[in-house]
Amino acid sequence: MSLTDATAAIDDGDLVVYPTDTVYGLAGDALDADAVERVFAAKGRDRSKPLSMGVGSVDAALDHVHASEREEAFMRKFLPGAVTVVCEKRESVPDALTGGKPKVGVRVPDHDLALDFLAAAGPVTATSANRSGRSNARRTSDLDPEIRDAVGVVLDGGETPGGESTVVDAGAGVIHRRGRDADRIEAWLEERP
Repeated sequence: MSLTDATAAIDDGDLVVYPTDTVYGLAGDALDADAVERVFAAKGRDRSKPLSMGVGSVDAALDHVHASEREEAFMRKFLPGAVTVVCEKRESVPDALTGGKPKVGVRVPDHDLALDFLAAAGPVTATSANRSGRSNARRTSDLDPEIRDAVGVVLDGGETPGGESTVVDAGAGVIHRRGRDADRIEAWLEERP
């Protein structure tokens, strides 16, 4: 399937599997509570566990979050990259995405096809394309049958590198999950208290 097909699927309220700089992700329109609900259902994920939001650029992220100077500086340093940046959400971001919490994780993956897709279709959900508790998919052939059945389009970008993004609240200076680049991120946070 093509990028045009994937963008049209998001516009129609369908779900899309897309490659990232870590694993394959599962996308639904992040600003549409019904699409977000379909992502939770496809994954079998507890609704109290927030989903992140994928966008094509830091500037696109800033349209949907309130970022301090420090948070914006952090995003401009580390994005695109395997980092999820937690920021205060704007009203455009539905509570369904964040489990009712005031903050949302923002992802700008360092992957050309993902960036093209996110620029065209975003913001979309940024969560791994697997059933909760199962292994992440690094190739489209690794996708759970339930995920394949739940999506309208699979964007195949070949094998992804694997691993996890580092989840960080740059405003608070807290790393919630250590993933790729965690040491470099930690050093940046310590240098800029």
